[in-house]
Amino acid sequence: MKPLTIFPDVQSAGAEVLRAALAGRPEAFAVGVTVGTRVPGDRSPELPHLPYVLVRLDLTLPHSSMANARCTLRVTVWHEDADQAHDLAMLCQGLLLVHDGTVLRSVRPATGPLAATDPDSDIDLSTFAVIANVRPTVLA
Repeated sequence: MKPLTIFPDVQSAGAEVLRAALAGRPEAFAVGVTVGTRVPGDRSPELPHLPYVLVRLDLTLPHSSMANARCTLRVTVWHEDADQAHDLAMLCQGLLLVHDGTVLRSVRPATGPLAATDPDSDIDLSTFAVIANVRPTVLA
């Protein structure tokens, strides 16, 4: 009989990796960063929520053996200006690439960082994607 396996919440795992890795970083563009899995409802420049890092799961492709899944995580960084958005996105990408843990066991770059402007708030942002190999959890 084949073992019953499931894959953990990769989106939350990616956000937790960045939360832990960004805590206490010395770079000025990383100070006060918040990491989440939902777009803030109000992204106006007057609110003190910048910088903000959003981690979202774009795609999951489990291997037929269920021994691995290859997932695409999209990370979007809102910041006070385009340079800081880019710099924080580059830092986040680097932190994910060097991470090797129990859920995300290897991470490689996919796209970006790409500069953009939030269409709803006109705030500068930068976005990138990574591909992560994900370890399954055996239930039975």
